[in-house]
Amino acid sequence: MSSTSLRKFYLSLRSALSKMTRRSHSPELSPRPLKKQKLGHLTSEDYKNGVFLAPMVRSGALPTRLFALKHGATMVWGPEIVDKAMLHAKREVDPVTGVISYNGVSRAIFTTHPLEKPYLIYQIGSADPDLAVQAAKVVMHDVSGIDLNCGCPKPFSTHAGMGAALLTNPDVLCSILVALRKAMPPEISVSAKIRLLPSQEDTLKLVERICGTGISALTVHCRTRNMRDRDRAMIERLREIVNFVEGLGKGIAVVENGDCLGWEDAKRVRGATGAHSVMIARAAEANPTCFSDTPLVDLDKTLVPSYLRLSKYFDHNWGLTKFCIAQFKGERVTVKKSEATNLRQMLSKAKGFDAVKEFVGDWTGEDEMKEIIEAIEKNPPRLRRMYISADSTATVNDTLSKSVTANGNGVVASVIPSVASSKEDEAYATPQNTQNPEPPSSGAPFLPKEFQSIDPLPPKADPVTPTPTVSA
Repeated sequence: MSSTSLRKFYLSLRSALSKMTRRSHSPELSPRPLKKQKLGHLTSEDYKNGVFLAPMVRSGALPTRLFALKHGATMVWGPEIVDKAMLHAKREVDPVTGVISYNGVSRAIFTTHPLEKPYLIYQIGSADPDLAVQAAKVVMHDVSGIDLNCGCPKPFSTHAGMGAALLTNPDVLCSILVALRKAMPPEISVSAKIRLLPSQEDTLKLVERICGTGISALTVHCRTRNMRDRDRAMIERLREIVNFVEGLGKGIAVVENGDCLGWEDAKRVRGATGAHSVMIARAAEANPTCFSDTPLVDLDKTLVPSYLRLSKYFDHNWGLTKFCIAQFKGERVTVKKSEATNLRQMLSKAKGFDAVKEFVGDWTGEDEMKEIIEAIEKNPPRLRRMYISADSTATVNDTLSKSVTANGNGVVASVIPSVASSKEDEAYATPQNTQNPEPPSSGAPFLPKEFQSIDPLPPKADPVTPTPTVSA
């Protein structure tokens, strides 16, 4: 090696040693904070091992959905919106709160917030594939999934061929799902919510057709069209349906809906049915925190003030806010009945948020929103899972077998302890004055009078399973 090359070698070596020496004396850097886990688009697996907020007209309002997510709901369904209602709605974003409103002439048809998008399923009422696709395209950028309502038994839905009327018109039902799956991008999931048919064989035939449309999940409300919420849900029929769907090998999740009281009770329901997930309606309407391991009690103090503050911050409709609060019915521990009665009377007379200022105190709605954001970021709802052990399922199966044997006639007796007696059945009865009203209907604002669907709608009447008249 020449002297010039040797000199260059020593110079480079000395430079390297100098850098290493300086680096060794530099203070150690603190470890990088963990990156937030990104949530991809929904798949069938995201519909499994969860507890969901059911779609409820009015009761499924934006504040209710956010509080449900804060307290542990895995995903939330928005209230059913009839397809035509969204076709000419105007999308507006509040620059302060971030609330997204799809507005008609005088009111918001649907409101959401970007915070709930990864967990939000938009439920659509439709009887026409083209209208369903058009309506879904309007909102698809603000939701993670589209769900078709195939179970609403009320006349406002069935008379137009929607809701439960689709159960006896499977051609139209499946054509809507196929059209939605074809039109929606891959990141938007498509699902359906049905009711049981009187015949289990007919139910399985319908389920088989629905599972061939490309859906990610199927929710089964374990009541028939003619049953009402006061009737006990026939959850014992669901296990055969779950096994049937799993046998198809498509990986579709089956979600149970009916008579679940909360997160802990969902374990019983899943053990009894084999369902991949559970959906809660009335119990969540009465207490949106029922998704927690420890739901709030004394709601008049622990939830109502927060709900009012958040609703005012969102400039939420006062009448809708008052309606939702009127449904809250939780356990009272420190709040006396007289105190709760006085609060309810005050709310019923109030004409706006200012009338309850003395009860609420400071309008710190922004702080309420920050708490919800922190809770969701700390424990992302879609990562909150309920895994059921094989032992618990076996225990329920043994109970079912013993009930059938004891009955002697092959008919499953009442195997659910919480609904075994007539006295306990009262807990499953629909509370008075809580019947959900009609959702935004086909007579939606901005709809041109000359509007006509491309294809004729299905027959308006369903002579096979007519919807019974329900007294107010």
